[in-house]
Amino acid sequence: MSERVIPGRADGLINLIAADALWGDLTAGSAVPTASGAFTRSPARARMGYVLLGSHVVTTVRVSGDQWSVPEVGVRRAAAELNTVAMNRHDLVRIGPFRRAPGQERDEERPLRWRWRITVELQEPGGPERAAPREADRPHHLAGIDWRQMLVEQTRDGTRQTWWLPRAVVRLLDAAEHTEMQWVQASRTRRTSAAATDPPSRPRQGPDADGPQATSPEGPTASPRPYNKELEGRLYSALSRKPGTSRRVAGWACAVCRTTPATVLDHCHEHGYVRAPVCHSCNTLERPDHLYSNDIRVANRYTRLFRTDTDDWLRHWHRCPGCRARTTLPLPHLAAWTARIACRSLRPTHRAPRGRKPCGVLRVSWTGSQNAPRSCLLTVTVDFCPSGEHHVLAQVPYREAAERFRAWLAETAPAVAAAAGPDRLDDLPAQFRPVIADTSGEDLELF
Repeated sequence: MSERVIPGRADGLINLIAADALWGDLTAGSAVPTASGAFTRSPARARMGYVLLGSHVVTTVRVSGDQWSVPEVGVRRAAAELNTVAMNRHDLVRIGPFRRAPGQERDEERPLRWRWRITVELQEPGGPERAAPREADRPHHLAGIDWRQMLVEQTRDGTRQTWWLPRAVVRLLDAAEHTEMQWVQASRTRRTSAAATDPPSRPRQGPDADGPQATSPEGPTASPRPYNKELEGRLYSALSRKPGTSRRVAGWACAVCRTTPATVLDHCHEHGYVRAPVCHSCNTLERPDHLYSNDIRVANRYTRLFRTDTDDWLRHWHRCPGCRARTTLPLPHLAAWTARIACRSLRPTHRAPRGRKPCGVLRVSWTGSQNAPRSCLLTVTVDFCPSGEHHVLAQVPYREAAERFRAWLAETAPAVAAAAGPDRLDDLPAQFRPVIADTSGEDLELF
């Protein structure tokens, strides 16, 4: 079978228009929708020496004047990588809006800043009608991905709009942002090194010199290193204000999934300690679908946290010295565990086409605080019962829930349980922080 002839091809290079067409053809069957103009429309950065395609960097070459080309092999390799990504459109991660943007969004070393770009476009005053005249100047894609085809908008409290993207796409864009930052840093290092070694009498030639100056089609991307407890026992309040923290975090792989570059520092809001650097996807996976002032909805994602990936998540939560010393979990996690595991046998079932189905959706609320265990009570209820028969399943005192969890932990994750307890911890916190009371903001405060 003969290879398709691509206009503008010479010595393995193709022009940007041909690259746009090739990218569209190669990713036509991808589970992740791609956009036209990946090389020629904003926010593509061909004149900066590279273009992002998914989590892949394709370098660009200036052939003459204002004409740029890219290696065909780089486009094909990026397309092949994207075509392997599986996506579940129902597994969503909230991407905004938030009252305050994460510190990483203001990092100039991350030109993609995909969350910031989406926020700017969706919060444009006047809505789509007013923005229409400026359509040519707006971002048409992010790393060649048409995010608008996958964006889900949900209304909370009857008025507030929230934005969601599939988890696979969030992981992909986070990886693209990390790859771009590594490429920019490596390129800057090369330029600095070349400037220091060039003789003073011989001016260094820049990228505008005559003739194409190709670099590696892959671009220099450093693999993130594994996290090895470097931040154990550190307080988040002090570490988050330290200069250079965001850059240091980006150098680690996510401590939970261990496959994606870390982007944030996960920390225990109950005790204030840093757990570990994690990616945005894992940072949101542990949270419920809805969090209110003193109750949470226990969605199906907790099946993964407490059953299929139990050991990894329990080990991660117990990176907090406070939780490890008490052999427990933060109050919202303990409440979710109580509803999902301790009260599993109490949940009614209803007839379904294929056997029986658990009734409704679990919700657990609490009164009081874990800092006053005698007054803290967890109430497990069922919402959305098809027949309207069930509501309150159980009321479990905090102390009883904590004791049940300790017994379950010893049976389910004995290695985690063996490392827990005040007699096994030298740096036991002298004073525990209370759970932050304000949970009306970003669904993050209790976690």
